[in-house]
Amino acid sequence: MGKAPICTWICFLTLVFSHLELSDEADVIGAEGSISDGETLVSSLETFQLGFFSPGKSRNRYLGIWYKNSPGAVVWVANRNNPIAEGKGVLTLSDTGNILLNQTNTVVWSTNVSGAARNPVAQLLDTGNLVLKDNKSMPESYLWQSFEHPSDTLLPGMKIGWNLKTGEERYLTSWTSADDPSLGSFTYRLDKNGLPQLFIDRGSVKRYRTGPWNGIGFGGVPAVPNLVFKPIVISNENEVYHTYEPASNSITMRLWLNQSGYLQRLIWEQKSNEWDVLYSAPFDKCGSYGSCGVNSICSSRRADACECIKGFISKSQESKNCLRESPLDCQKGEGFTRLDGVKVPDLLKIELNESLNPTGCEAECLKNCSCTAYANVNVSEGRTGCLMWFGDLFDITEVSDMYRGENVFIRLSASGLGLTHDSKKKNRMAIILVSIISSAIILGLISFIIWKRFEVKHHRSFMFMNK
Repeated sequence: MGKAPICTWICFLTLVFSHLELSDEADVIGAEGSISDGETLVSSLETFQLGFFSPGKSRNRYLGIWYKNSPGAVVWVANRNNPIAEGKGVLTLSDTGNILLNQTNTVVWSTNVSGAARNPVAQLLDTGNLVLKDNKSMPESYLWQSFEHPSDTLLPGMKIGWNLKTGEERYLTSWTSADDPSLGSFTYRLDKNGLPQLFIDRGSVKRYRTGPWNGIGFGGVPAVPNLVFKPIVISNENEVYHTYEPASNSITMRLWLNQSGYLQRLIWEQKSNEWDVLYSAPFDKCGSYGSCGVNSICSSRRADACECIKGFISKSQESKNCLRESPLDCQKGEGFTRLDGVKVPDLLKIELNESLNPTGCEAECLKNCSCTAYANVNVSEGRTGCLMWFGDLFDITEVSDMYRGENVFIRLSASGLGLTHDSKKKNRMAIILVSIISSAIILGLISFIIWKRFEVKHHRSFMFMNK
């Protein structure tokens, strides 16, 4: 009788430890292991899931990664341009260390890692990163990772930008449609020239631009409190890239470039089990790149969004481009008019001097006859640099305080400054005149009311005396 309970306990413990080992390995494929259509890998904390899916109304099968609690939120697709049209696929980890996606013994997609791995392991991490490594005991030694091959979604810790050693660029590319994850029309990428800034492009045409990186965030982008997430830009001799991190592990968020070319920062609302849009870009009529012409400023607060910069006039009624009222002649008396709270002009022809202070920046711009504007910008946290523009100014947008606006100083000739000063004087005179007239009218009304009351009171007294 004593042996039976012991046997039972041994069997029970064996089953428990077997289950624990399987659960621990649910995020891993070992050498020559495989996953068939209908099976999945699940990350250790059950945040992400990898498997086969069909998007929208499509019958094609794709290998992808999605949020386990939100299967419709697909964040990465392996074979986006080469779907499995018929039959079912199998994901295999070969003995050479490559992850292969097969359809009836035909390779549909591969990691294409060169060289043989001794002990290859593929693992789905809780960051949403599918990694291939030579040994499970070497956690950060990756032979390949999905984070280096983005689809349409930027997850926390994922980079977009440039490897300066190899010239390789990483960027997001939209799906073609909700039913087709193949490479679409729109890309979201980091421009490394001058100060880093982000663009949504449609082919070679720019659709949207943030302002440049200012050490804290990108100009012209909603200044979301650090309680939600922190944007990051790293720039060194090896790479220039942008990423972000949530303020806490309890926050689930993603940045998604949708099929229509709109960028959405989404945050998971646990109470409603839905994705909430934190913000979207382009966000209004001034969000699209170059909404107004050269030397003009766009403001969504005005019915007619486009307006020439002070000191410039419209080229014609049909054109949005603006010309200087008085050309620059590099003579004494030239100075600057200030634009407050704007997304600075695109960095088309610029010069960046990280050592100049605001006073030195103005003097340096005046010294160069080709300099048309300057701004004192944060090039890193607590460090200011001088940014100078040459030629026409393009894609300036007036923004509210929450959109991280900068001050830009536009160069004007002496006569141009006189025109702006004259207009300011006229405005002041008009304000003073209106104030005087308004005050006179108010005083007149008060005097009339007092006189009227006095007259009524006097009339009543007179009537009483007569009685």
